[in-house]
Amino acid sequence: MIVDDRMITYINSLDRGHTPFLEELERRAKEERVPVIRREMQSFLKVFLMMRRPARILEVGAAVGFSSILMATYGPEDCQITTIENYAKRIPEARKNFRESGYEKQITLLEGDAAELLKTLEPPFDFIFMDAAKGQYLHFLPELLRLMVPGSVLISDNVLQDGDIVESHYLVGRRNRTIYKRMREYLYELKHSELLETSIIPLGDGITVSVMRGRE
Repeated sequence: MIVDDRMITYINSLDRGHTPFLEELERRAKEERVPVIRREMQSFLKVFLMMRRPARILEVGAAVGFSSILMATYGPEDCQITTIENYAKRIPEARKNFRESGYEKQITLLEGDAAELLKTLEPPFDFIFMDAAKGQYLHFLPELLRLMVPGSVLISDNVLQDGDIVESHYLVGRRNRTIYKRMREYLYELKHSELLETSIIPLGDGITVSVMRGRE
C-alpha cells in the first residue's frame, strides 16, 4: 500500500466512470484476473490525454486491450496507437476487444517480444505508456528514448511495487528481488538521465512521468 486505502476508496468513489464498453471490459478482466490499470491511473490518463492530445501513442503491454481502448476513447479522434503484447493467450482477446470497441482502425497490435519489436519502430511518438513486465523496464529504456523527441512523454506504471521499493532487499520475497532491484535501477536512470525530466508520483501502484528534454 502506498496511499491509505480509505483515501483511495474515497477518491475512486467520486469517479464518474467510463463508456459502457470500458466498464464491461474492466469488469470481465477483473473477473478473469487479468490486470488492468487501476481506477486512479485511468483517471490520470484521461486528464493527461485531454491536456497533451498526443497524435501518436505507443503502449508496451496491451494485455486484453483495456488501456489502449481507454486512450483511443479519450484521446484525440485521429490519434494512432501502437501496442505491443507478448502473451499469446491474451492477443486474440485484445484483437476482439479492439474490433468490438470500434477502434480497430486506430489501434495496431504488434505480437511478440517488445525488446525486438521496439527496434523496428520509427520515431517520433508523442506519448509512450509503459505497462509491461516490470523487470524489463530498464531493458526497454534505450529504445524508448530513441523513439522520443523533445516534448515526448513517457509514463511508466507500477513502479513502486506496492511500496516494496523502499524496503530492504532482504525484506522483499526472494521471488521478487530481481524485479525490485531492476525497478530501483530504472527509477535511478529516469531521475538521472540528462535527456529526461522525471517526476515519481505515488498514484495507484506508483507511476513516473518523464518528459524528453532534448538531445545536445
